[in-house]
Amino acid sequence: MGIDAEWLRAHIRELPDHPEPGVSFKDITPLLASTEAFAATIDAVSEPYTAPNSEHGEIDKVIGIEARGFMIAAPVAYRLGAGFVPVRKAGKLPWQVESEAYTLEYGAGELELHRDSIAEGERVLIIDDVLATGGTASASVRLAERLGGNVVGLGFLIELAFLGGRDRLPGHAIHSLVRY
Repeated sequence: MGIDAEWLRAHIRELPDHPEPGVSFKDITPLLASTEAFAATIDAVSEPYTAPNSEHGEIDKVIGIEARGFMIAAPVAYRLGAGFVPVRKAGKLPWQVESEAYTLEYGAGELELHRDSIAEGERVLIIDDVLATGGTASASVRLAERLGGNVVGLGFLIELAFLGGRDRLPGHAIHSLVRY
């Protein structure tokens, strides 16, 4: 299918110095509000993983990273016929969890995943809105792999290439729609 990155970029609002000076926040709410742009985004993020033409094979679970990643990952999971697994900030999940610390461009934290959300050998796709430093993405990879999942790819709406997030995800297929 392919998608015009410039057309998508026109649906992303940039907010300078948010949440702190020197950071240019990428606001995806205009994209989410556009029926056409949102549908095109879900289709384009799903495309490399859509059977039967996918080199990645069938996807069993799609991980969505809190919080904006949920908005893309859940419809991608539906589109691929896979289960959806939320990765949340510490203390948000109600049952037994695996935890993993992470750092990012302007902070640090901890992510959690329910221990029973991924079975041994399941093929996992990780989705988030932005790949920046790779902190949350690499923490999510470690969580999925610790539970026995086989991470077959990572998909992002936006990649901030100048922050080098790909470097923290060696050996993993990465698909980004818009690069800055």
